[in-house]
Amino acid sequence: MSARPAATRRTVLRGAALTPVAGLGLAACSSGGGGAAPATPTAPVPLGSENEVPKGGAKLYPDANVVVSRAADGSLKAYSTICTHAGCAINKLSGTTLVCPCHGSQFDAVSGKVVQAPATEPLNELPVEVKNGKIVAGPAA
Repeated sequence: MSARPAATRRTVLRGAALTPVAGLGLAACSSGGGGAAPATPTAPVPLGSENEVPKGGAKLYPDANVVVSRAADGSLKAYSTICTHAGCAINKLSGTTLVCPCHGSQFDAVSGKVVQAPATEPLNELPVEVKNGKIVAGPAA
C-alpha cells in the first residue's frame, strides 16, 4: 500500500478517471464515428427562390449542406458547407461568415476561403444556376 495520505490517492485516481472521458469528446467531433458523415451534394439540388439571396449577401441551406452568395452584379456562387478541417456540417451563417460548430473554423461564404483556423483549405465550390426562378446547386446543375 502507498505511504501517501488517502486524500492524495483519491485525487490521483479522480484525475486518471477523467482522461478517457476527455478523449470521448474529441472522438465525437470526427467524421469517422459510427454515424453517417454529412454529405456534399452529388447531384443537382433545388434550394429555393432566386430572390432568397440578396445582392452582397448569402443564404445557408443546411438541409442540403450548401451556402449560396450573390455578388453585387447579381451572379451566384455556391459552396459545400462541409468543413474542410474535420468534415462537420456548418450550421451557422453570420452575415457572410460561416462558422463551424465543431472546432470554430470560419469561412467567407462569398469566396469559400478560410478566415479563421483550424481549417486551412477553402470550401469546395459547387456549380450553381437559376432554373425557372429556383436556385439549383450541385454537380451538373
